Amino acid sequence: MSGADGADIVIAAEGLTRRFGDFTAVDAVSFAVPRAAIFGFLGPNGSGKSTVIRMLCGVLRPSAGRGTVLGHDVASEAEAIKRSIGYMSQKFSLYGDLSVEENMDFYGRIYGLSRARVRERKEALYALCGIRPFVNRLAAKLSGGWKQRLALACALIHEPDVLFLDEPTAGIDPVARRDLWDLLFELSGRGVTLFVTTHYMDEAERCSHVGYIHMSRLIVAGRPADLKRLDAVTPAGTRRVEISTPAPADALARLRGVAHVRDVTLFGDVLHALVDADLSDTDLVAATGQPANRVDLRPIAPTLEDVFVTLSRNELARSGA
Repeated sequence: MSGADGADIVIAAEGLTRRFGDFTAVDAVSFAVPRAAIFGFLGPNGSGKSTVIRMLCGVLRPSAGRGTVLGHDVASEAEAIKRSIGYMSQKFSLYGDLSVEENMDFYGRIYGLSRARVRERKEALYALCGIRPFVNRLAAKLSGGWKQRLALACALIHEPDVLFLDEPTAGIDPVARRDLWDLLFELSGRGVTLFVTTHYMDEAERCSHVGYIHMSRLIVAGRPADLKRLDAVTPAGTRRVEISTPAPADALARLRGVAHVRDVTLFGDVLHALVDADLSDTDLVAATGQPANRVDLRPIAPTLEDVFVTLSRNELARSGA
């Protein structure tokens, strides 16, 4: 399957819907993921992320719509999908009373690999994931970061073309989180397609493609750079600025009451604001309540967080919620 730009599409959803009785957990979601992409799937808890993954993995049958993974239909070819993908959850799905090597042997047998093939794959994954020094250690005795690497190795034992990772960096330290992303980039470079759910905006910025789901509906999907250029994110007649001031919290409270300031938020130790284009820098500085010589302004592009927040608010306004 190919997309409009000729890209080889390996994951596709077309009006994908899942209902539980009268409750609609996923409502007509559509997107496409090209081969070797890192697709970041974001949204609040309860928005439908895990339900989408369960449908795409062939675990949960859609109530309506259609989904395909590697050309296999999620409703009618679920077993073929399960054999072709890897899955890594935030729970890691490891057996604590088995060693690193025994966990990998176990998953190799689950996927029907021969003993010789399991040996080959273990050697390759020991090198890729850096876990060779711990092959004889019980999984229960590993730190969170090393459990994560082992879980990734187990998910890759059968060389899947598509890897689903459900919040894989939840609860691990920043170093382990960065190390995992280095591994994901390497896998993408080898042609593996990655579907990653995350709550971290810095991780979303690292993805080649992103989708944002809110209250069961997909708000937006595409390349980060394209989403930041959407007219709805920085509407005509507005501009985005960064405001540096010695008292950002005080300035934040003041600016939220200014008519020509449409949105303002604290971003680290500076403020990011969406303001009317006809609001002059002089008036904006004065509105902060800070001495003019202590306030710096500079134009900025929107972040992905700006994209998701702005489009979510627009959606809520349209729905009357």
